[in-house]
Amino acid sequence: MSNINLQQKIVGKEILKDSSLFEEIHLVKQDNERLVMLLNAQYYPNEEVLQYLEKITGQTIDSSVKISQPFYSDFGRHITFGKDIFINQNVTFVDLGGISIEDQVLIGPGSRLITVNHLISPKNRRGIKVEPIWIKKNAWLGANVTVLPGITIGENSIVAADSTVTKDVPDNVVVVGSPAKVIRKIEEDVNVNEFTVSPTSQPW
Repeated sequence: MSNINLQQKIVGKEILKDSSLFEEIHLVKQDNERLVMLLNAQYYPNEEVLQYLEKITGQTIDSSVKISQPFYSDFGRHITFGKDIFINQNVTFVDLGGISIEDQVLIGPGSRLITVNHLISPKNRRGIKVEPIWIKKNAWLGANVTVLPGITIGENSIVAADSTVTKDVPDNVVVVGSPAKVIRKIEEDVNVNEFTVSPTSQPW
């Protein structure tokens, strides 16, 4: 089964623990965990990191993508990368629902992109439901940001450090906090590198 077909089958659906689909997902997950462990077992130059990521994702990744080790993913097959992306160390992709990262995105260390929820019903709590995440062109996620299932981060927008994103972020804004809220728009002549939120919530 192709990655696209699997993703189409599961997005927005309740997947119960004892279902055949649940078992299929975990077979892929098991193989991905092996590859991620090999990737993080030692230092590799970026070219070799991308070779591992191509095995993990099953896709060709542009050489302009830069990844700092260690890199974490629980499923692997549902991540897509654009060009000229930088991902700092200790970023975690819980990607079963699909994570799309467009060109020129920056992701700070310790961030988490989570596309999977367990079910609310106590008797089905081990089951899961997934929704995709979309990080649009030139967005910047600061250190230790959490993005929850189904969220889109808008083009050029900044998510300040330690924020938790619980709803879509428009294009060209700065969001801060948990839950993250818009505090300003980004104008073309603003130097975002000089932007500060507070001593504990810098964009990076």
